[in-house]
Amino acid sequence: MTHRHYCTYFDHRYLPLGLALHESLVQHGGGFTLWVLALDGECARFLETAALSNVRVVPLSVLEAFDVELKNVEQTRSRVEYYFTCSPCLPRYLMREHHLPEVTYLDSDLWFFASPEAVFDELGAGSVAIVPHRFTAASAVSHARHGQYNVGWLTFRADARGISCLEWWRARCIEWCFDRVEAGRYADQKYLDRFSELFDGVVSITQHGANLAPWNVGASDVTIHQGRVQVDGQPLVFFHFQGLRRVTPTRYDSNLTSYGARMTPTLRSAVFVPYIAALQRAEAFVLPRLAQAVGAHSLRRTHLRQWQLRGSRAWRTLRAYVAGNIVVSPPP
Repeated sequence: MTHRHYCTYFDHRYLPLGLALHESLVQHGGGFTLWVLALDGECARFLETAALSNVRVVPLSVLEAFDVELKNVEQTRSRVEYYFTCSPCLPRYLMREHHLPEVTYLDSDLWFFASPEAVFDELGAGSVAIVPHRFTAASAVSHARHGQYNVGWLTFRADARGISCLEWWRARCIEWCFDRVEAGRYADQKYLDRFSELFDGVVSITQHGANLAPWNVGASDVTIHQGRVQVDGQPLVFFHFQGLRRVTPTRYDSNLTSYGARMTPTLRSAVFVPYIAALQRAEAFVLPRLAQAVGAHSLRRTHLRQWQLRGSRAWRTLRAYVAGNIVVSPPP
């Protein structure tokens, strides 16, 4: 089996999510290296000390020294927008500096339920793999403007087609990468809509088990077959737990309500509960070493006043309770 190179990034706030992702790759990923861009010093020091198997740490300062144009735009963007700008810069750095033949970017809030090889099989002889959102009718109303494709999984091969596409994406993100929809652009993501138009060798992954997420699960049939989770009769490869949030010490908002989806017994017991258990294991590992990484809030919407943030979170939590989309964590 081919040794795969994955990359992701997070700061100390997302450490438990990153560790859960790593755990799922150890279980299902075969031979792999996970390259982690550590976005702050606390994260870099933790990962270097933890010495996790198959993990290589890239401090942000190393990427910035390699990619001066990235560093030059830092002051023009919010912290989260700067992180988004790093998305194409990291695989480009790995290809150039470490001579990798193929790099797959993963969002840190993914969790694998089966081997990722099914996605590479579908990529075949292609050079770039992108995954569509597959929005439901309900979620498309408010979210389709963010792009047809999701940044959660992106594979680039170090051939002429893959490199050309990656270089174009990086150039666009250096040019403009903001957390708003504007003139056909949105952060690092909406640029993906043009990949197939501009470049050969781009493969849109069709299997429903790749990047199941709150925005598409409402139109999917999630079942158990011979002890494995399936989506519309296909194996669930990975779920994208975007927006999952602890609301009490033992309860989590699944974020399904934001996309008009409803929790099902199988989705709850076979998808969300196992992931929450993985997060709890990661948090137990992190807590004695870096307590501030457990329970930290996202950097998004930090422009809001405290009373606005509290009100927004309370309203979202209430809606999740009413919809039945709260998940109780498994007992320790």
